[in-house]
Amino acid sequence: MDGIEWRTHSSHWGVFSAGWKDGELVVRPHPSDPDPNGILQNLPQALRHQARVGQPMVRRGWLERGPGPDATRGADEYVAVSWPQVLDLLAKELARVQEQHGVASIFGGSYGWSSAGRFHHAQSQVHRFLNNVMGGYVRSVNSYSAGASAVILPHILGHYEQLSRNTITWKAVAEHSEVVLAFGGMALKNSMVAAGGISRHIERGSMARAAERGARFVLISPLRGDLPEEARAEWMTLTPGTDTALMLGIAHTLVAAGKHDQAFIERYCVGWDKFAPYLLGVSDGQAKDADWAAAICGVPAEQIRALALSLPGKRVLVTVAHSLQRAEHGEQPVWMGAVLAAILGQIGLPGGGYGYALGALGHTGRETNIAAVASLNQGKNSVADFIPVARISDMLLKPGEPYEYNGQHRTYPDIKLVYWAGGNPFHHHQDLNRLRAAFRGIDTLVVHENAWTATARHADIVLPATMTAEREDIGSSAVDPVVVAMKPLAEPFGEARDDYWIFSELARRLGKEQEFTEGRDVRAWLRVLYAPLEKRMADLGQPVLSFDEFWEAGEAVVPQTPDTGGFLAAFRADPAGEPLPTPSGKIEIFSETIAGFGYDDCPGHPAWLAPTEVPSAEEPLHLVANQPATRLHSQLDFGGHSQDSKRRGREVMCIHPRDAEARGIEDGQVVRLFNGRGACLATARVTPDVMAGVVQLPTGAWYDPIDPGEANPMCVHGNPNVLTRDKGTSRLAQGCTGQLTTVQVEAFTGNLPPIRAFVPPGMEAMAAE
Repeated sequence: MDGIEWRTHSSHWGVFSAGWKDGELVVRPHPSDPDPNGILQNLPQALRHQARVGQPMVRRGWLERGPGPDATRGADEYVAVSWPQVLDLLAKELARVQEQHGVASIFGGSYGWSSAGRFHHAQSQVHRFLNNVMGGYVRSVNSYSAGASAVILPHILGHYEQLSRNTITWKAVAEHSEVVLAFGGMALKNSMVAAGGISRHIERGSMARAAERGARFVLISPLRGDLPEEARAEWMTLTPGTDTALMLGIAHTLVAAGKHDQAFIERYCVGWDKFAPYLLGVSDGQAKDADWAAAICGVPAEQIRALALSLPGKRVLVTVAHSLQRAEHGEQPVWMGAVLAAILGQIGLPGGGYGYALGALGHTGRETNIAAVASLNQGKNSVADFIPVARISDMLLKPGEPYEYNGQHRTYPDIKLVYWAGGNPFHHHQDLNRLRAAFRGIDTLVVHENAWTATARHADIVLPATMTAEREDIGSSAVDPVVVAMKPLAEPFGEARDDYWIFSELARRLGKEQEFTEGRDVRAWLRVLYAPLEKRMADLGQPVLSFDEFWEAGEAVVPQTPDTGGFLAAFRADPAGEPLPTPSGKIEIFSETIAGFGYDDCPGHPAWLAPTEVPSAEEPLHLVANQPATRLHSQLDFGGHSQDSKRRGREVMCIHPRDAEARGIEDGQVVRLFNGRGACLATARVTPDVMAGVVQLPTGAWYDPIDPGEANPMCVHGNPNVLTRDKGTSRLAQGCTGQLTTVQVEAFTGNLPPIRAFVPPGMEAMAAE
């Protein structure tokens, strides 16, 4: 045939198989995938790229002066050492910190997206090591993607994971939805990614089928691309960050016209008597009507009224994207979206109601498997302390200082050592110059990394880790029927080792090898993780492959449960017998619990809270820093697919023709984005697909400061997080606010600096434009 020995594998970008031809890795998506993800094509070029970390490295300053705060972190040289040397050094440092400061001075950083495999899941590996070997660590909670919604939704509806993944299915949208109000859209670039892998990308086809049936999609976003062409959407542009005001204007129009579902509100909700006076202006003298909303969000009042009055009598689905809550007061659009769906009386109906984060990831809107592969046991953490994930700079810069979170009065711990395996905070975090200062104040930063990310360049000890394609594992998601035998596609790069090997060797040096490994090698652990699926299938009388049969075949298929609408449909059918897991058992339009916290930045019912950062003469443009389309976060930015999307080697910024003309900016020109926090270069794409007054620059371009030794260096590659603000959404959730900020943009007229993001430390002189 083609002469290629194909091996099965999986990734967060999709299930695939790969083989070698003429010295090149060839990748092909799963044959059942109707809409394969192009990010798969990042892998071949990345495997042997110069950006890979090939041997253990130690920062010179740490090696010569020992652990401690160091202003040269991020701008220092590295020294190559052997594996025995580096493991001895690290074991000694871990023992020192444990003895002198206790394990509550260790922060375990990881973000869980490093591998679709259930065993080589870096987050599980590092947490297991820190728990079983060290005795515990300070952890983080929630995510950068859903920091606000994961906290507020349990107060008002319950079951964040179930709500976002298992209540509204794409099948129901395709068959039942008549109107979809997509606040923030449902961009396919987001649903192309799914934790644990995905064998079929169904979002585009589902929206196409709904549109062909006559469903009306309304895209409410400053970006036209936030819904695919197949949805045939009406595009309603609004000022970024004002979705809550628009929702209130729609709600007021419905209530004022008597078109709201009062019977649904009375039976299924609590708190209407406290929210309605605010909506109607009784409590504060300001009716939240369409004219009021129009002045805030920029949508004409008549358009708001027409949209609102077109909804009653239809099967309406209100969807709210992750992006809306990644901004100041991000809790409010999440809450108000649910209230709007309640006012329409649609919650719990097939294809109607409330679809939080539908399309945000590839595992939303799908049926659930009847059996699952187990996760690696992470052990028990003896340390109770934690931080919201987006507060890492605050933690490192403000040890011992108080902060509030979800009704709790907490104190930031005093961290001496940060251990990071899986994840790149120089992608996820905001205000990178502040983050650099934060990392310079600790004793030691340890990183497992397969490539020279900015996080690795700030580390004291860099341990070369394998990529997913260089190890064996099991790929599995609870909402995808295909379980994948992830077979190695290549030998490890240089001296790279997998996280399990590294932690096993450290555990041996610390006298806790058995506690970590339980005497098992990788293949033995894969058998352990597969066993619960095998048993569950057998118990249900379903045909099942043994582990050996599964490994030989390359995949196993697990049946899925039928779509029942999840817990919201059960609640609608029987609110007394199937109450919501909220304090009242009902939808909380007003929350006594949240009101009791006394937060002025998150009151007891959804409200319009004006942002503190708005366009000005100095920073007149909104910047939308959203997720990239050609990579997962910052992963494999040096891969072929990601590189092909750049222009002149830099990330692409989209700008409206009117704003470009006012600044003398032409398509393809390198521009400088700047504000009071920092500056970066990007290449301009002049397009009407972004609304006037807004520029868009995706996250994920590797941070590349022109002079790492400076206090506030410009990133020459196009990382927008040099510009974004490191501030919590509110005292309730302390979520990430990195989606929106304000900037000025100008044509860059100086000599273009070279891109050095993918050049290993010490080789920067080799970089060229």
